[in-house]
Amino acid sequence: MKLAIVTAYPPSKVTLNEYAYHLVKHFRQNTEISELILLTDIDAKEAEINFEEQGCKVTIKPCWKFNSYSNVISVMKAVRQISPDAILFNLQFMKFGDKKVPAALGLLLPWFCKIKKIPTIVLLHNIMEQVDLQSAGFTKNKVLQKIYQLIGTSLTKLILKADTVAVTISKYVTILEEKYIANNVTLIPHGTFELPSKPSYEVNEGPLKVMTFGKFGTYKKVEILIEAVEKIRSRTDANIEIVIAGTDNPNVSGYLKSMEEKYAAVPQLTFTGYVAEEDVPKIFGESAVVVFPYTSTTGSSGVLHQAGSYGKAVVMPDLGDLSILVKEEGYKGEFFNPQSMESLADGIEKIILDSSYSAELGQANYKAATAYPMSRITQMYIDAFKEISKPNIVDFQKANTVFITKKSF
Repeated sequence: MKLAIVTAYPPSKVTLNEYAYHLVKHFRQNTEISELILLTDIDAKEAEINFEEQGCKVTIKPCWKFNSYSNVISVMKAVRQISPDAILFNLQFMKFGDKKVPAALGLLLPWFCKIKKIPTIVLLHNIMEQVDLQSAGFTKNKVLQKIYQLIGTSLTKLILKADTVAVTISKYVTILEEKYIANNVTLIPHGTFELPSKPSYEVNEGPLKVMTFGKFGTYKKVEILIEAVEKIRSRTDANIEIVIAGTDNPNVSGYLKSMEEKYAAVPQLTFTGYVAEEDVPKIFGESAVVVFPYTSTTGSSGVLHQAGSYGKAVVMPDLGDLSILVKEEGYKGEFFNPQSMESLADGIEKIILDSSYSAELGQANYKAATAYPMSRITQMYIDAFKEISKPNIVDFQKANTVFITKKSF
């Protein structure tokens, strides 16, 4: 199968680029894939495709830009040039821009590919019905929120015109099927990026690193984490380092810089900036605990799956999609009230001061992570493409039978 994937890709700063890296890494090792073509937003020379493992050819075809009004034209031109056997879209609603029109236009692409009779699957990481528009940085205005929800409903209807829409949480399947009367929605879990064979559950010597990872400024806030650790320092003699790993959310440029300035007097506070894929194991491996300082959620958490793969204990808010993942996939952690710094401090302290409890959580999370390795997830997509192709074969056989029958008369 010659598979095209429309996605951002490292070192792109556009959302979901890290997920695409791991999709590609495991698709290329599957013997059913003959070639991967990445329809992406970066120059071919920049793409991180030097994998150690053997696999099929990977071709980089730059054909879209964040916030460009011409993405529909340029991507469809690239699709015509490469003639893929199938196409996968790695999407969320702001994938093609944080401006309304470019973002909306980009979401028309799966429908256009379906019209071209290319087997098309959309991996939709979030749905508008589950997004807190205020927390996610869209708007605080209640009227505008209603308008966005109406627009989101219309765009969802267009996305559902793809052959198959894959979502990562079972609740999303239920919502799409019931609200949109959709019969082409399937559950394919997020999956776990890397699975070290023997993660260490022991905390490294030196400062206890309390780490958070992601794109910050909207519903992911670092203030509550920094202040929670300061609270722990004030009541214990624990040697703690705070590690803020990642970058600004595109909607809140300059957020982390402002946090560095605001908390300049806080000791042992590290802002790593962008973390390259090769540095991810080190960031997680050195952490004593991984914290999710979220006020809401917008989809399945890649960071939770990564923490599990490295056998790490986690502290999470008990809300939304994180709660669902814990119940459905078996992850464990300390939960906190996202409105309470004291609650977060208690959760972190309980883990970092009890090494046996930390190891217990890490082991449970590693077990949950091993259930859905990316090799299994990519095979699920290949199987889904096969299912899409079946009706076409049946229709051809029916048409051929009718032709033969008529001819026999």
